[in-house]
Amino acid sequence: MALVSEIVILVALLHVALGFPNLMRRAEEGRRWIYLPFYSQAEDEKMIFNKILRLNRGSPQKLSEGDIALRSVRSAWNCPASNCFWPKSSDGTIPVPYTFSLVYSEDHRATITLAMQEFTTMTCIRFIPRKAESNYVQFTSSPRSGCWSYIGMVGGGQALNLEQEGCLERGIIEHELSHALGFIHENNRSDRDAYVQIQWQYVSEGDRYNLKRQTDSNNLGLLYDYNSVMHMGRYSYTNTSGMATIVPVPDPNISIGQRYGLSNLDIAKINKLYNCNLCRTLLSEPTGKFSFSLSPTLWTGGSCLWLMRIPSEQGSSKQTQVLLKFNRFYIQSSPGCSSNYITVYDGDSRTSPLLLDRACAMRQALAMVASSNHMLLEFFSDGMNASSNFSASYSSVNCGGTFTSTKGVVTSPNFPSEYPPSLDCTWTIIAPLGYKIYLKMNAFELEDSAYCTYDYLTISDSDGFLGKYCGYYGMLPMLFSGSSLVLAFHSDEFMEFQGFNATYFFQN
Repeated sequence: MALVSEIVILVALLHVALGFPNLMRRAEEGRRWIYLPFYSQAEDEKMIFNKILRLNRGSPQKLSEGDIALRSVRSAWNCPASNCFWPKSSDGTIPVPYTFSLVYSEDHRATITLAMQEFTTMTCIRFIPRKAESNYVQFTSSPRSGCWSYIGMVGGGQALNLEQEGCLERGIIEHELSHALGFIHENNRSDRDAYVQIQWQYVSEGDRYNLKRQTDSNNLGLLYDYNSVMHMGRYSYTNTSGMATIVPVPDPNISIGQRYGLSNLDIAKINKLYNCNLCRTLLSEPTGKFSFSLSPTLWTGGSCLWLMRIPSEQGSSKQTQVLLKFNRFYIQSSPGCSSNYITVYDGDSRTSPLLLDRACAMRQALAMVASSNHMLLEFFSDGMNASSNFSASYSSVNCGGTFTSTKGVVTSPNFPSEYPPSLDCTWTIIAPLGYKIYLKMNAFELEDSAYCTYDYLTISDSDGFLGKYCGYYGMLPMLFSGSSLVLAFHSDEFMEFQGFNATYFFQN
């Protein structure tokens, strides 16, 4: 018997050590298996909703489900005569007026405004400074009262509290704004039992109302979203350390909750609830692919947007920047690319700086790098029998940039000092069609190795891969026939050198 016990303990320890799901059977549970997630409760605490729960402890505001200010039991999705939706204006947008409490600094206001931008870019919601509107959102910051909102438009000036200490994170702001637009917590929607199991034995009696299923929610005919910004965490309201309260079914290993902001389905739900009729896609994985093919018989004109938002940890020493590569690029030509074009923005808004301005025709090996973890791609067509298509992939780099000026300088990080270890950087140079790129390497010193295994610089142009370089390389000036050039730099964790310095210009 002792030997059997030792074997059981060893198996359990191996499951934990190797990261496998841990299935345990407790004597008091009879023959029922209890799922113990393989990732820690500490990791779950980084989820948006669990941050809100911590910040709301001891709040004097009466709250339901952790952060919903109590007014009535109705759900905005089924409110009488839609009078708790924000009304649509004549231009098809949904204006939501707001005011800021005087306690917010300019930086605080900028943080909130930045979070609003994702709604503006991806939906027809428009948060606008209040003039004289009777219904509006009041951003408040009552001391020690946390982060909370009412559900939907409740009439008059309605408080949306974002305490200065802790609540001013993009994901938290977007969560509370979603409540103000009428959305409940995803895990409490009417059909949730088909997607998650609530382990009530780990929820205290006084907290159970927070996980009550809303039987009258309108789920808009859209899928359940484990990654919604409105989803609670796996351990939310647990009364037993290490024991989950919300477990996905039938696959308990599905990750739930959100650490960064709106999901693609969150955006789809907002657009459907408010009849926005927009072509919008959020790409929020670390890497991904997407494509588009225009059907002239189905397209009536307008824009489609793809927002790339790569996860980036707060406080990380490394920058996260979006790298976009077009594998196929054919946008039907028109004078000045006025009828059909692709524009790429360095940020999450059509007011962000341009990386690629109204490009059309056929382009080869086109790539660009954003200055942050956000990049926005817009395809526009006037719908006049155009035939266009593209496919692209995106990933992240630690440093780099996009050059479109007629001349410029590209250097490794910290040049002429030593470059940092463990870096992956990409620089792209994009010339107008019909131009060539002249590149001159003024200095070059990287760690030398056979086949340039450790630190290296690769150069590719429109025709493909040109070479991989390292050591002390005397590189002659090069003239590239294509209209785009990609320089990719890699350093490993050992031995840093001065790096490189290169100049370029466009030649007609």
